[in-house]
Amino acid sequence: MTEEDLHAADDRAVGVGEELREHEVRTALLDLLAEVGTVTATEAASRLGYSSGLCSFHLRQLDRHGYIEEAPHGGGRARPWRLRRKSTAAPDGPVEEQFGDLARGLEDESWQRWLTQREEAPSAWRHDEAFSSVTYLTPEEMRRVADTIRRALAPYQDREQRPLARPDGARPVALISRLFPLLPHPAEGADQD
Repeated sequence: MTEEDLHAADDRAVGVGEELREHEVRTALLDLLAEVGTVTATEAASRLGYSSGLCSFHLRQLDRHGYIEEAPHGGGRARPWRLRRKSTAAPDGPVEEQFGDLARGLEDESWQRWLTQREEAPSAWRHDEAFSSVTYLTPEEMRRVADTIRRALAPYQDREQRPLARPDGARPVALISRLFPLLPHPAEGADQD
């Protein structure tokens, strides 16, 4: 059995937590690439604490979706990866754009998977707290709302890096908050036929 077979079996055993693990691994890989520039699956596994097969699988998935690419190397079996660069953007722009695009894609993918597999979750976890709202705020009020959300989450932030700080029964939970002004539609104000 290969490491990828073990990874697939592990994901099937995890079930509803699979999408969270994928998000966690892919985000960790992108963070590592942003920090060090290039990395092989073996190097990523050593630094992140995952298996090299798991890292290899997710590096290939990130490549398939256009977020990373193979880095030039002198041959051999080593396969280094790097963040994909967009030639038309500013030097610092592509990485930030890629993280934003990837995060939104993973959020949407995870949400859709949750909706279709919710009944497979343990009964205590078969609910969600999804909500959205449109309200009228000033720029300062919008900043205060964002600060309030950050402060509310602060007591829980170290649990990602410190597993022993997690209480029994804790699971990763996606919290997605986007505060942005709604722009007028280009046709608004134009004469309607």
